[in-house]
Amino acid sequence: MPIPPIENQFRRKTPMHGQQRALAACFAAALATGASSWAATTVQIGSSGKTFASGAVRCATDPATGTSRPMVEAGLFNPKRNVSATVSLDGGAVATLTTANPAAEVWLEEGEHTVVVALNRKTADSYAYSVDAGQCSLPDTSGNAFSADGTLEYAASGKSYATVTPGCAWNAATGRAQPYVHLFDNGGFLLDVSVNGVPLTQLSALQPHTPVFLAAGTNVISAANAKLSTDHYIRDGGDGSCQLPQ
Repeated sequence: MPIPPIENQFRRKTPMHGQQRALAACFAAALATGASSWAATTVQIGSSGKTFASGAVRCATDPATGTSRPMVEAGLFNPKRNVSATVSLDGGAVATLTTANPAAEVWLEEGEHTVVVALNRKTADSYAYSVDAGQCSLPDTSGNAFSADGTLEYAASGKSYATVTPGCAWNAATGRAQPYVHLFDNGGFLLDVSVNGVPLTQLSALQPHTPVFLAAGTNVISAANAKLSTDHYIRDGGDGSCQLPQ
């Protein structure tokens, strides 16, 4: 099956609602402050309106260990000059934020966690997260096979396949260019597609393929055919951004 033109894949089937516009604006504004990398889902803005944190836990490669671990990002939202804040995890300080370095990665272990971004004693926003056991353990994809030219990866079940090398396209949901791969239904199966545990869409004979945007770090794409089988693909999203061709 030929890969469909990318411009046809990003036409929104429904109009962008107010909340989605706000989230896209949040991404654009935070990127302008120099935040390092962003999850492909959403971010949360604290009640003070001065801090942000990831909307969900994601998996990324910990540079200290080289392994995939749960993490979130926390930082200053549209910080003014000479502003600083402290990021704490479960009561212990883990990073200091400044206008020049407004975001920090917070690595999490299994269990319940509270991340706090405090500008001072009176202004502090709290964010709660839960990490399941083995949440960032990578699935076994050794049964997958590749096309002769190496451009496509086929699941062991034979029910789906995905492009191997990410392309680059504008993601209207986040308001920025992101790497992506295409995922294909290989036979009209009903497949529930998720990325890093977050539901994305459903593939079937009516919608046989979808672009899948990649977040920074390791991305696990799954395509579940009810309880019969679950296909997995692992893709590296780099820093979660890319440069559109001129």
